[in-house]
Amino acid sequence: MGIKEVLYLARVPSILMLGVVYVFYVLIGGVVFWKLEGDLGKKDISRLLLSKKKLLTMYTCLNQDGMEAVAQVVQDASKVGLSLKGNYTSDGFWKFTSSAVFAATVVTTIGYGNISPSSTAGQIFCVFFALFGIPLNMVVLNRVGKYMLALERNISDFLEGKTGRRKCTRFFVHLVSYLSGAVLFFVVPMIVFQEHEGWTFSQAIYYCFITLSTIGFGDFVADSNPDKVYPEWYSVLMACWIFFGLAWLSLLINHSIDILERLSAHLKQRWTRGKPQEGSGGAKDGDPETQETQLEEEDEMKKTPIT
Repeated sequence: MGIKEVLYLARVPSILMLGVVYVFYVLIGGVVFWKLEGDLGKKDISRLLLSKKKLLTMYTCLNQDGMEAVAQVVQDASKVGLSLKGNYTSDGFWKFTSSAVFAATVVTTIGYGNISPSSTAGQIFCVFFALFGIPLNMVVLNRVGKYMLALERNISDFLEGKTGRRKCTRFFVHLVSYLSGAVLFFVVPMIVFQEHEGWTFSQAIYYCFITLSTIGFGDFVADSNPDKVYPEWYSVLMACWIFFGLAWLSLLINHSIDILERLSAHLKQRWTRGKPQEGSGGAKDGDPETQETQLEEEDEMKKTPIT
């Protein structure tokens, strides 16, 4: 059996171990969410049932059918962005600025779910718009991420030439880059959202991460409260924040993936190096085929991951 076949077989235990870790991590997350939110959800249901009972008792002319009709009106109004708290009318969700932000959430796969096309033509257009827009968005974000990475490397190389310390300089540049990105894409938006949306700081930071990671639950959505009047620049600023924040967070995630892959390759290399090889009395460090395989893995690790 050749060395390449042995290395190929050595990947199987690592894949199984990675799969076990992945499933275990998801199950642990499910248990934590169950314990944190399960009791609270039961309390919310009990509170809503009590409020419903009080409402039916207070308004005797309102029966179960009337309650369902009112609930349907409220649900339909929330879908189109209409406020029922006053007698004034609003433009709803489908203004130009809101529609542009919705188009951005489609191509970035955020998909809050608070707004969606209801007409047949709009739904069909959304399919084709996303079909071509999602790859285009990935290419653009990948290019922007590469420019960010190139800017970091240029600054790092410049400082290396001045100080002569490579590791310390690169660590300092990456640290400053991460902290600057955290302030620009998390701290500053958190303050803006707290001011214009009325959220707490924890809700704002939660919304920032859920949006930039493209999870997009839709429980908190900026620029969507029909009871508030937002300035014209608010939607434009939010769209720019989403685009550049996605590129920065994708770059940060790619750095984390690169670190994990390097760690996995290092552990796999140590594991395969400690096992005897068939037919050759054990692979030596000076074996040309082994060196070639290691060089190929290192070159693969050095490539910039695609966002």
